[in-house]
Amino acid sequence: MPLSMNRDVFITCAVTGAGATQDKSPHVPRSPQQIADSAIEAAKAGAAIVHCHVRDPDTGAPCRDVSLYREVTQRIRDSSVDVVLNLTGGIGGDLMFGSVEQPLPVAEGTDLAGASERVAHIAACLPEMCTLDCGTMNFAENDYVMTNTPGMLRAMGRLMTELGVKPEIEAFDTGHLWFAKQLVSEGVLAPDAMVQLCMGVPWGAPDDLNTFMAMVNNVPESWTWSAFSLGRNELPYVAAATLAGGNVRVGLEDNLMLKKGQLATNAQLVERAVNIVENMGARVMTPDEARKALNLTKRAAP
Repeated sequence: MPLSMNRDVFITCAVTGAGATQDKSPHVPRSPQQIADSAIEAAKAGAAIVHCHVRDPDTGAPCRDVSLYREVTQRIRDSSVDVVLNLTGGIGGDLMFGSVEQPLPVAEGTDLAGASERVAHIAACLPEMCTLDCGTMNFAENDYVMTNTPGMLRAMGRLMTELGVKPEIEAFDTGHLWFAKQLVSEGVLAPDAMVQLCMGVPWGAPDDLNTFMAMVNNVPESWTWSAFSLGRNELPYVAAATLAGGNVRVGLEDNLMLKKGQLATNAQLVERAVNIVENMGARVMTPDEARKALNLTKRAAP
């Protein structure tokens, strides 16, 4: 694929995530109001899309409580700020094994749900987009496995498509892209797919530029793509993704720091991404422009 810089870039802000960051920064939002407020501020700063998880308001732990998703999405929709809503579809595939000598029974923290249950909040809230993690992967955290079997992904992908919610394919490695293309070929996902290249997540694809370009070169030309990396490489990847022809993602799900020694807010990370994109000579897209580019329909919850 010839290198062609993207001149019209949309920015996604991943607002809070599901990782164990809740006690590492006071800026990581926990309650539905905090998550919605942080998403709104990110949109004001220039994010066209906000990617939202919910957390237990007391502990900060990730959860699948549909009522919390309803509150977050309603607060964002009731605000005067326009932004594309993108809810996670990744919760409910968490498998925690016991010790290496006695892996079963599974350990505390395991959360395995069926396809309909994993998509219940999507059906309840009808965001424009939701994520679909297109593969199973070992994570760096102890013996945690993110489980997404082919059968589960086919079922979840069909449910999302039938709801009229566009899946954002999350590709953590080249095999995830391979299977995503299979889902499109089977008609489970629409041909105008959207993929997020998730770089530097242990133990997926490392975020060196050779691996990154291998991922980019495996994205079909008819698809739209975006990319991010973790930690100190989050902001450099704003430039890398733009230069390679894609869109960008920043946010506290992926990185807590604005610079060494300075904790960031979501809005500050978005502002920095806007500056990088514009200083490269590209333009930041509005939410409505992102909707048109991605063929999205803005709807209210049922």
